[in-house]
Amino acid sequence: MPQYMLALYDDPAHWKKISPEDMQKALEKYMAWGKRPYVVTGKRLGADTGRVLRSANGKMRATDGPYSETKEVLGGIYLIEAKDYDEAVDRCSDHPHLEHGTIELRQLFG
Repeated sequence: MPQYMLALYDDPAHWKKISPEDMQKALEKYMAWGKRPYVVTGKRLGADTGRVLRSANGKMRATDGPYSETKEVLGGIYLIEAKDYDEAVDRCSDHPHLEHGTIELRQLFG
C-alpha cells in the first residue's frame, strides 16, 4: 500500500499560550490518533533547529538551520498508509494538528 508523510508545521509561540490542561488534552489527542491502524509511525522533532546540508563544488557543507521567513516550523512527522491521495486526505481530516497548525501531505516514492 502507498505511504504518505504528514509534515506538521506550526508557530512554536502558539504552544506557549496553551494552559497545561489544554496541552494535556492536545497530547492525548495526538497519541490516540497515532494508534490508528493505518499509522506506520509518528515522531515529534527535537527542540534544536537541526542542520542543513548542501553541496557546492563537490564539497558538503553543514550549517545550522533551517531558517525561514515564516513563523511556522516543522514540528513532527507521521507516516501513514492509504490507497491514494483522496484516502490519505480523508484519513487526515480529523488530525488534531489541524487545530494548531498546518499539515503538508506527500506521497513517498515507490
